[in-house]
Amino acid sequence: MTALQDNPQPKLGIIAGGGALPARLAVAAKGAGRDVCIVKLDGYADDPALDDYPHVTVRLGAAAKILDAMRDHACQDVVLAGKVARPSLSSIRPDWRAAKLLMKVGTKALGDDGLLQLVGKELEREGFRLLGAHEILGDLAVNEGVLGAIQPDEQALSDARHGLWVARTLGQADVGQGCVVQQGLVLALEAIEGTDEMIRRSVNYRREGVGGVLVKSAKPQQDKRLDLPAIGMTTIEEAHKAGLRGIALLAGGTMIIDRAPVIARADALGLFVVGLSLTDGERDNDG
Repeated sequence: MTALQDNPQPKLGIIAGGGALPARLAVAAKGAGRDVCIVKLDGYADDPALDDYPHVTVRLGAAAKILDAMRDHACQDVVLAGKVARPSLSSIRPDWRAAKLLMKVGTKALGDDGLLQLVGKELEREGFRLLGAHEILGDLAVNEGVLGAIQPDEQALSDARHGLWVARTLGQADVGQGCVVQQGLVLALEAIEGTDEMIRRSVNYRREGVGGVLVKSAKPQQDKRLDLPAIGMTTIEEAHKAGLRGIALLAGGTMIIDRAPVIARADALGLFVVGLSLTDGERDNDG
C-alpha cells in the first residue's frame, strides 16, 4: 500500500458556478491525490470539463439537495468557485432549507457577501470544512508588485491607488469589487453587471489622453474563502478593447486564473498588471 493510500487526502466537494476556475480546482485536487465531487449550479456552471468528474446538477435555491450531495459523496472539504450572478429572491426559488436560512437574515442575504457568508456558515454548521480556492491552487493569489513586463507610470499608479480606495469603499456597502479610473476620474463602478460589462460600459465615458486602469479588490468584510475577485484571459482582452492601460489588483485579496498565460497575454497587449497593498489605497485616501 502506498503512502498516499495510507494517508488519503479528504474528499473535496466543489460547488461550481460559471467560468474555468471550478475545473482548474478539480484538476489540482486530483493531482494532489484527492477525490472530487462537483455540484454544478444549474444555469451557472458552464464548463464542459466538469462533466469529466462525478457530478450532480442542482439549482441555486435547493440548499437541502446541495448539502445532501456533499454528504452522499462523503465530501469532507468544500470549496465554492465560479461566477454566480447576484440572484433575485424569485430566481432563487428557495427550498425549505434555503427559505429557513433566508428568514434568519432577511433581504440582506441577497447582497453578494451576505448570501455567500450565509452559505459558508451553513456548510460549516453541517460539519464540512470550508476552503478557499487559493488554498487549493496556490498560485492563484496575487502578490504585491508588478507581475509582468510592463511597468505602470506615475499617472497609472495614481489612478490605481485612487481606484483601490474607491473599490474598497464600494465593497463596504456590499455592492461590487471593482472600478475603472482614468486620470483621477472614476469612469465606472462595478455593481450587478460584473467586471466585463463594467469595462465595456466605461468606454462610453473615456476621456482624451492616456487610458484608464481597471482596479479589483476584495471587500473589507469579505471572508477570503468565499468569492475572492478574480481576473482571467477575458478580463485582459476586454481591458485592451476598452483602451485601458492596465489592471491593478489588491495583493492577497484577488486572484488570477491561469496566471502565466494571462500575464503573457497582458505583456503582448502592452497592459501592466500590478498587485497593490492596502497601504497604497490608504495613502490615496489620506490625500
